[in-house]
Amino acid sequence: MESPISGKRAILHVCTRETIRPLRDRILTLQGFEVDSTLNYKDGLSMFWGRHYDLVLIDVEGESGIRDAEHLCSEIKTAQPEQIIAFVCNWRVSILTDCPDEIVRTEFDPAAFAQGVKDIVLPNA
Repeated sequence: MESPISGKRAILHVCTRETIRPLRDRILTLQGFEVDSTLNYKDGLSMFWGRHYDLVLIDVEGESGIRDAEHLCSEIKTAQPEQIIAFVCNWRVSILTDCPDEIVRTEFDPAAFAQGVKDIVLPNA
């Protein structure tokens, strides 16, 4: 797997919502992260195999998105158990899932989103 050349922490962002994905990507980039993103889970898995990521961030929209997100999480964890995975979701979804290492509950707050990711990727910063 390819490592980031820039020395920045790399995040794979999988988000099926076309309007939110570029906004979150920009927030993460402004926070100093290198971000690769996609709108679908299949492409996310392909991208994961291509390089090292410090965090795989999977957006889970509503209860209907849990199954696909957990499938992607399981595929990655089976292959690389040490990979850190976080779901971005609301409180209700967070209590219905157990696959990811972390949950980022943003409640539509960009600052909370950025801080939640920093807390996971840079816990001692």
